[in-house]
Amino acid sequence: MYEKQDGLGFATSALSLGSWNTWDRMDFDDAVRLLRHAIDAGVTLFDVAHYDMGPHAEQSRTDILFGEAVRTAGIARDEYQLCGKLWLWDYPNVGFAQQLTTSFARIGVERAEAVVVGDYFARPDIPRIVTEVAEQIRLGRFDVWGVNNWHASDLDYALKFASREGLPAPSFAQLKYSVARRSMAEGPFYGAHFENGRLALQASDVFEGGVLLGNTPSRKIGADPGGIREAIKAAAGGVATVAAEFGVRPSQLAIAFCLAYAPVANVLFGVSRLAQLEDNLGAVRLATEHGADVRAALDGLWLDRAVAADGTL
Repeated sequence: MYEKQDGLGFATSALSLGSWNTWDRMDFDDAVRLLRHAIDAGVTLFDVAHYDMGPHAEQSRTDILFGEAVRTAGIARDEYQLCGKLWLWDYPNVGFAQQLTTSFARIGVERAEAVVVGDYFARPDIPRIVTEVAEQIRLGRFDVWGVNNWHASDLDYALKFASREGLPAPSFAQLKYSVARRSMAEGPFYGAHFENGRLALQASDVFEGGVLLGNTPSRKIGADPGGIREAIKAAAGGVATVAAEFGVRPSQLAIAFCLAYAPVANVLFGVSRLAQLEDNLGAVRLATEHGADVRAALDGLWLDRAVAADGTL
């Protein structure tokens, strides 16, 4: 599998699988087969979290199921990399040490390669976050960290504080990034950090929960910043048309579009069927061979160009 060396702060596969509404959406034996196939195909990074806070207080067992499926598949710990989540919904009432202890126990591991520090309602205590993350790195519980959908000004503060105090800074940002949603990553918010190589981009929600592929999901999907989901739904036909011109599936086209953007080190997605994974694997070659053409063909579907200075539409 094509790799982008050290893109997220460590060498990993260009594609990764996420845990939200993933492992609990399929038969357990199918999950075992899918994981084994992913590893054999070179997909080595898995984003796995304990969903129990804020809007994700849904008692999900997806992380437990992931750990059980990995063990049943006979996948050794050194065959894959783990990216965990640290939530800010109830922080600091539930601190990072406690969150990691719970999450690792549920998955059945002792450490992760990376963590993503996640969403929040109000501006959190950035110095405390950076300091506590640094302590968990010092204790060997993970190696690098990133941020998930933070306001750009808060990221700037975290980077400056980490530099001033000599603490590990975020090495990547996990953002909603797709054919339709590009302004946060490519615009003035995160763009300068990506362009100067200070941060890498991990693209997530690249299918908009399936809406970009023409699906009408019945499951819970991600938030809709700017209220553009109906426009994305209307754009699905255009994505399908361009995909047909390249002789590929819309999912392959959507992933290749992201991979062909230089700051993207990794594309994160969820699948519930082995056939979906096999389709998505084809996006790597498409991006390598025709990435510039793919991006040019889809440029007109950038739907959040009108994002304002405060990040709203």
